[in-house]
Amino acid sequence: MRSAGRPPVSPVQLKNGFYIEVCDKGTKKGMKIWNATEKAMQDAARLYEGYKTVLILGEYKEGSFAKETGSRR
Repeated sequence: MRSAGRPPVSPVQLKNGFYIEVCDKGTKKGMKIWNATEKAMQDAARLYEGYKTVLILGEYKEGSFAKETGSRR
């Protein structure tokens, strides 16, 4: 069955929690990775920092980043 046209494009709704952004080295676009706790976020950042560029975005709460660090690893 065919769809009835193009689906609407709406912004992505992020869950409350802690986020890092992981990019390939030399690129600016990456993907956001969600973690429930700050310790899990730090562990994930250490996991990827050897071969990816990691940007720690901090805690996302109720529609905005509450604690923005913006530090790159």
